[in-house]
Order: sequence, then structure tokens, then C-alpha cells
Amino acid sequence: MTRFSPRAALRRAAGSLAAAGLLAAASLAGAAAPAQATGLPVLAIGGPAETALHPYPESGEPLHATLGITLDNPGADEGDEDYETEFTVTFDLSGIAGVADVAVEDTSDCEVTGTKAVCTDQGIWPGLRGIDDLLLTAAEGSEEGDSGTIRVTGQSKGATFTPFTTRVTVGGADLVMEELPFKERTNVGDRQKAPITFANRGTRAADGVLLGLVYSRGLDIPERYSNCEYTEGGPGSRGPGWTTALCSVEGSFEAGATYTLATPLTIEVTDRAYYDMFVYSIHENSAAQRTAQRAGAPSERGTGAVLKAVPVKTPGKGATARGGDLNPWDNFHEADFRTENTADFVAYGDKVAGAEGTTVTADIGFRNEGPAWVGYVRSGEPVATVDFTVPPGTTVTAKPDRCRAVTAGGGYREDQKSPAPRYVCDTSMSVLDGGGLDLPFELRIDRSAVGAEGAVTVRGPWLQNPKLPFDPEPANNTAYLIVNGEGEGADSGGTTGGTDGGSGEPSTPPTSAPDPSDNPSGTTGPSESASSATSGGDSAGTTGGSGGGGGLASTGSAALIASGTAAAALAAGLLLFMAARRRTAARHA
Repeated sequence: MTRFSPRAALRRAAGSLAAAGLLAAASLAGAAAPAQATGLPVLAIGGPAETALHPYPESGEPLHATLGITLDNPGADEGDEDYETEFTVTFDLSGIAGVADVAVEDTSDCEVTGTKAVCTDQGIWPGLRGIDDLLLTAAEGSEEGDSGTIRVTGQSKGATFTPFTTRVTVGGADLVMEELPFKERTNVGDRQKAPITFANRGTRAADGVLLGLVYSRGLDIPERYSNCEYTEGGPGSRGPGWTTALCSVEGSFEAGATYTLATPLTIEVTDRAYYDMFVYSIHENSAAQRTAQRAGAPSERGTGAVLKAVPVKTPGKGATARGGDLNPWDNFHEADFRTENTADFVAYGDKVAGAEGTTVTADIGFRNEGPAWVGYVRSGEPVATVDFTVPPGTTVTAKPDRCRAVTAGGGYREDQKSPAPRYVCDTSMSVLDGGGLDLPFELRIDRSAVGAEGAVTVRGPWLQNPKLPFDPEPANNTAYLIVNGEGEGADSGGTTGGTDGGSGEPSTPPTSAPDPSDNPSGTTGPSESASSATSGGDSAGTTGGSGGGGGLASTGSAALIASGTAAAALAAGLLLFMAARRRTAARHA
């Protein structure tokens, strides 16, 4: 039976914590081993390079520290999930005898026997995950500075594991970041001072600190300090639209003392701001910590002044040997900023032509003309959805992977393989200014309908609440895909293979950008027309509306057919089709 308790679900959410900068700040996964001859996945065991323990108290119960171990399966792809295969992770505790005692939670799937702890679990899937934590306390009779190592190995019939070793030390620094009172409702151009302040509440001095600054695209710290390394996006940061700065600040930061920056940082709200976040953290500087924070991302050193920290009160006792952090969970704070700003999402359609039975490619989507980027950095929800109604007389034969089929009314559809009358395509959790979503659809023309239209609407992710709250121009949220219509609309479709602003690469807009003024009707949602395909229980329908939508305007040709002059319309359509073929040939000549 597959075990799936709430506790197991929390462990499996460790990848999300890593994205939030928690596990990433403390986890050092073992170097990935080369693929084995068996073809089994290789899981890298990781965790903190060092865990510091509060010294054994003279009275009362000793305080415990948590040793969190992670498993990373970087070589797997989505869809490779295996929820059944069991595995064990074994901790060799002989190296910490007399230094630390080990226990586990009552609900844990781990058992401690002598100098060994064994955790059992099941499920092997892509990415980072956690297993049950070990609880470590200083052993009675241990002294400050005592240390030892724990070696961690794994075993399974369904995977191989790279081993991992972590150090446990009695005593250490305890760097605590103080929270700053930021003004979180902001306007473009606002500047706020950030006098980063931290204390060492541990038993030992910290020999140098590593200040981490992570801020999203709408914020900026204009000064690029020469003792800071900067990463723009990339694997070492939170992703597209984020900047990460790691600042190595020299000095002995003594136990009992509080420190602040000699010159406060300046946080600037740029014209790209909407929802933004600033994360500031403090760690003891070490080679292992720097490696963990960089996460392999390329960086560039600043060229400005040196960032320094100075004491704000009399230091405590003198410096001693380096140790780990007694409580790494109080090393960081996050601040959210909500800026009064807008982002104009502009839909674009396409115009395609072909004879009955031919297949054509239509390039549709939207672009963000800014000025703001939009990122739902807390919820991780999609920013927007492209809602595409298939033109009547055509059938979708291929769609982008991110798109799903829905009913003609936009409801859930179980069948995702048969052609559908309507498709919805979600963006990622962020859309950069200048980004967007480019969606190539392949359509088969089943019957010669002149000027058949399908609406392309960029809207909110929920059909019941389609408004984009940040968009000041809803009139250009809808465009049209027209089949065998009039004009030069075939030139207005962009094609970039379905990227979105959340990928870090700007979406390529149509080569001839649709004019937002083409839509005087202010249409904000697609008509509920259907394609000619009837599989899956969806009936065919007709397009509605004749106003343009920030893209290609309706020609009214479909209404001409419905008026009883179908023969004349068909003849006209054939002439238009031949004219379109000649124009296409001329353009490619």
C-alpha cells in the first residue's frame, strides 16, 4: 500500500522550500554520480555541511537541533514519478559518539539502534525532496568545540545513491537577522533605506559573514558592491526576474554583539514593479556556505564600494574557533512590496489560408507591453490564461504541451486526446515585461469557410473571474484567428515555439504588431463557438462578435455565408485563397 500521510506530504514539499531559499541556503547535495550501467536513477544525498548544537546545560533538558537530509534526482524528467519503490537511508552515528545524542519524532519512519539510524520511505521522482529529520542534542559530558561526523548512505532496488557526510559540533555562532520595517505599499520611484542589522546570539564568534540579498525584477539596489557576487536569474537564483547578491563581509562577529551595515542599502522601486519581494539573510562565511548559496550559477562581481558591517553595541567575549549556526531558521526575513502600476497584456491572432484537407500552423498568443512585470511569487499561481476558441470548419491536430482541451463553454473535459472546440493555456507564475506566451497550433481545414473566426483572449486564470486586475487596456485582450479571410493578416503571427515570460526569454511579438485601437468594442472574453470536430461530445458552433481584439478584426465573411449567398461567398473565398497564395509566394520569393 502506498503510504501518503500529511507528514509525508510535507517531506515531499521540500523542493518547494528549496525554491523559497530555505533548503537551498543550507543544503549541500553530494556530487551527482555518473549514471550506472543498470540505468537506475542516481539520487544525490545532501544536507547541511555542519550542524551546531547548544552545549549540554547545567540544568534542564538540552536543546535539540534538526538534521534535515535531502534527496535530489536531477536527471529525471517530469512524468518519471515512481510512488511505489521503497528505499532506506542509513546514518552511521559512530563518528559522533560522546559528542551528540540522536532521537527521532514519534511519528517518524526512522529508527535509532545503537550507532545507526535507518529511515524508510518510498517513491522516487524528479527533483528535490526531504526525508524525516533526526533530532540532535549535545551528549552529557561533551564540551564546547567537540565535533564528529555522520555518514549517510542510501539503498534501493530502484535507484542508486551518492553518499554524504556532515559534521556535528558542540557550540557555535547563532546569527540572527533583525526584521526591517519596510513600507510595503509603494509607488514607482520610491526609495527606502535598508540598514541591515544582525546579532550573534551563539557561543562562538563568526569568522566573517555571508550576506544574502535576493530581490525580484521590480526592485533594484543601485550600488553594486565590490565584495558582492551578483547573479541575474539562472539556476542559483529563484528564477527569471530575480537578482541574487552574495556579499562576503570580513571581520570577527563576536558572540553577544549586534552589527549593522556601515552604510544602509538603498532599495529602489523601478517602473517594472508590481508584486515584488526582497529576501535578506545572514550566514557565517565559509567555502561550503558559499558553494551552497551559489548553487552552481555564474555570477559577476560588483565594482562599487566595499560593503561593511560595524558593531552597534559593545562586543561580548573574544573570538574563538568557527562553528555552525545554532539556529539557521532565524537567519533571514522576507518583505513583500505592492506597487501601484500596470501591465498591458495584448493578445494577437493570426490569419491562415488553405484548401480543404490541408493543415496549417497558426501562431497566436499575447505579449506583455509593460511597464510592469507580473509575478505571483507567493502563491506560484499562473498569471494569466490564453483562451482559444477553434474556428468552425477546422480541427486542431497539434497543440502546445502547456495547453489543455476544454468544452465549448470552457468547462472541464476528460478527453484530452481528441480534438476539442476550445483550449486554454496557462502562463507560469511570472510574465516578464516584454515577455508573453507564443502558442503555435496546427489546424486541419475540414471545409472551405470564408473568414471563419476563432477568438484568442488573454484573461485571468479563473473563467468565473476573467479580469486581469493589472491591465488598464482590456480592449486589446482579445484577437482573432481567421481562416481564409481577406487582407494581409497572415503576416501578423509571431512564432517562437511556445515560450513564456516566466522562462526568462522575451516572447517574440508578431512581426506586424496588432494595433490596440483596432478593438473599439472592448471585447474581453471569447465566444463559445466550437470546431467542426464532434468527438468527445462537443457540438459544433459558430463564432460570435465582429470587433477586432487587439489583433485581427473579423471580416464578416461568415455572416455573408449565413445570409443565403453561400455560393457567391464560396466563389469569393476561392479567389481570396488564390490571392493569399500569390501574396505568400511573393513574400517568400
